[in-house]
Amino acid sequence: MTVFTELNPNPLVQYLNKAAEEFTKADLIKYIEDHNIEMVNFRYTGGDGRLKTLNFVISSRDHLNSILTTGERVDGSSLFPFIQAGSSDLYVVPRYRTAFVNPFSDVPALDILCSYYNKDGEPLESSPEYILRKAHKALKEKTGYTFNVMGELEYYVISEEEEDLFRAVDQKGYHESFPFAKWELLRTEAMTAMAKAGCLIKYGHSEVGNFSQDGKLYEQNEIEFIPTNLEEAADQLVIAKWILRSLAYKYGVTVTFAPKITVGKAGSGLHIHTKLVKDGKNQMVENGKLSDTARRAIAGYLELAPSLTAFGNSNPTSYFRLVPHQEAPTNICWGDRNRSVLVRVPLGWTGGNSMIYHANPLEKPADYDLSQLQTVEFRCPDGSADIYLLLAGLTVAARHGLEMQDALQKAEKTYVDVNIFDDRHKERLAELNKLPVSCWESASMLEQQAEIYLKYGVFSQSVIDGVARKLRSFNDEHLRDEISCKKEKIMSLVEQYFHCG
Repeated sequence: MTVFTELNPNPLVQYLNKAAEEFTKADLIKYIEDHNIEMVNFRYTGGDGRLKTLNFVISSRDHLNSILTTGERVDGSSLFPFIQAGSSDLYVVPRYRTAFVNPFSDVPALDILCSYYNKDGEPLESSPEYILRKAHKALKEKTGYTFNVMGELEYYVISEEEEDLFRAVDQKGYHESFPFAKWELLRTEAMTAMAKAGCLIKYGHSEVGNFSQDGKLYEQNEIEFIPTNLEEAADQLVIAKWILRSLAYKYGVTVTFAPKITVGKAGSGLHIHTKLVKDGKNQMVENGKLSDTARRAIAGYLELAPSLTAFGNSNPTSYFRLVPHQEAPTNICWGDRNRSVLVRVPLGWTGGNSMIYHANPLEKPADYDLSQLQTVEFRCPDGSADIYLLLAGLTVAARHGLEMQDALQKAEKTYVDVNIFDDRHKERLAELNKLPVSCWESASMLEQQAEIYLKYGVFSQSVIDGVARKLRSFNDEHLRDEISCKKEKIMSLVEQYFHCG
């Protein structure tokens, strides 16, 4: 028997001695009975991207079996704007592999993420989670690759300002430690809860942004995940945001993933790292260098970047973060390590790693597959993103890049190895296309590039139209220019979308 419990923090994995993707209904019933679980909670995302909840108090074994077998009915018109009240009944059906012990409930509870099905028992075509599954299926069938991704979840913790002790330097909070970083303990508690819920955590740290304003302390943090199967990566980000907000409520502070927090301070992004995988091997590197496969995927990301903002930058404050001369990208280009580009190839140990032996002379050299560490990072999304639609869109973009005849030429043309905001490189900057500057423009770009998303039946026309309609409803075509220097109006906008995503 394969042992899965070694160092795995998920209580279900430990007890059942199997990987989460192998969980069955019988497994969950066994765990519930053996641990006196009293409640089952169904969780599923609505049109606003946030988790919704349906609570069940278990009354008998038959009741539990019924819940886990049939799912339950919900009112789709109250969850999604595109569903009419006259035909709104939907089913939510649990996905066993997502089950986790609720870390906050006073009553012992097991939580499970669900998928939507229509009145005929078929997957809801317009459900973002199902669109993600269709995107991955098309990628695998048409190219033979699977998609591994992970997110960098940035957020601010906002609390009452305390005594002036161990104050971090304004906008210099990167990797600061407690007590200069006041909310390290909240972050580590959140990371532990996420890991027990099945999330694969790489690390956490304090970020650049920290400042005081109107008697409040604002402190930016980041939690980064480990690349994993596309569908699992999306679920993990949704669970992680729920855990952070729940812990913030417990601590009596506020957490926000808003892209813009105030004027002149660092905003929060949701950078996405990607890997194309075949036969268990990372295809982004070949012979220690970035592969043609990676370059084709990059070309796809850049080609669809204007419309990907429709899923990843979904309210007007997103475009107050995407401004020139900041780390957030504005130009459609890529490069190595350069943090001002849209697609970045992070430092990836491609040159080998003898550092560990230099730092630890007692260690003996051993083989370690460093190629698995290389990713390609897409840097413009933020916390307003619909996580499932964003990752589905990136999957479409990767597939599109692999199918493009001139992908390698486009990758070469859009590569930059200079600071494009340096006055010496004005001509190079002028050659590059730009990201949209508003939700309005993003909607137009989505409509222009819709055919690529519709290909192979991944997205539906109704979803494209619905996203574009929502973006246009903000009526922000010229908003950034109109209020760019008006702090009060910007802050009013920030407050309006403070708890986005």
